Amino acid sequence: MKKIRAAITGINGWVPEYRLNNDELATMVDTTDEWIMQRIGIKERRILKGEGLGSSHMGANAVKGLLEKTGTSPDEIDLLINATVTPDMLFPATANIISDKVGIKNAFSFDINAACSGFLFTLEVGNKFIESGQYKKVIIIGSDKMSAITDYTDRTTCPLFGDAAAAVLLEPTNEDVGIIDHMFRVDGLGRHHLFQKAGGSVRPPTHETIDAREHFIHQDGKTVFKFAVSNMADYSVKMMTKHNIKPEELAWLVPHQANMRIIEATAKRMGIKKEQVMINIQRYGNTTTATIPLCLWEWENKLNKGDNIILAAFGGGFTWGSMYIKWAYNGKS
Repeated sequence: MKKIRAAITGINGWVPEYRLNNDELATMVDTTDEWIMQRIGIKERRILKGEGLGSSHMGANAVKGLLEKTGTSPDEIDLLINATVTPDMLFPATANIISDKVGIKNAFSFDINAACSGFLFTLEVGNKFIESGQYKKVIIIGSDKMSAITDYTDRTTCPLFGDAAAAVLLEPTNEDVGIIDHMFRVDGLGRHHLFQKAGGSVRPPTHETIDAREHFIHQDGKTVFKFAVSNMADYSVKMMTKHNIKPEELAWLVPHQANMRIIEATAKRMGIKKEQVMINIQRYGNTTTATIPLCLWEWENKLNKGDNIILAAFGGGFTWGSMYIKWAYNGKS
């Protein structure tokens, strides 16, 4: 009997309408389009506007579209997992709110927080539930409203982030497709270099923490860049080596969209061409857990059954890793 694998059988993304471009950002903080493009590679990012709208709003829209595309009833879903660092609230889980908004009643759901590696870590958790044979239909979401924790007076971080959500449907397969392997790591040292200082149990919200602007993203850019380049590249190369994948045999690298220089350095280490790399950072910025599935959604029509794809991410924590998948269907169909 062949091993059961989890395969992505559908994907859908959702982005807000509002575009915050570099020229507008330059009216808010001391920066320029040229400075941002040279150092980061982002031209614009989407921002979720509207009273009372958070990550669940985007995640629910992504899931509704996914169910429609795949002809799946909410009642068929066994499990929903949402990766996010910007939950609607500390509890209940944003996954629970999304389930309610889309009418999923016969499943359980929960959130995972692994920063920008969250979608990969969550995808592997969903994979294990499918591999066990216990579940047939699992939804994995990456949804983040990064504008909620971005300090628009900090010129070093505010150009980086945008808002978006994307969701995939996982189903079992006995074919030679689906999620093949993963390599994940963490290093808690990262908590000193990329974090949100206040808002948790160590530093609950107070007037002092708000006045000190401690509820926004703090990043030591140089350290993060150094760790991201080395680890994303190393683990992508390790995955290729382990499975004897030659550069010309790799259909796509799907890297976390944090910085164009990190993406280019990773591709160079892997020995692949720019045409083999999914890049949309210029249009959406860093949407944290949504970047990788957002790329897959945009490139879906170019994907073919059996394509060798490596997903790679690095995020706060530090968290990082790579995943090897074989695409399960022809995107154009």
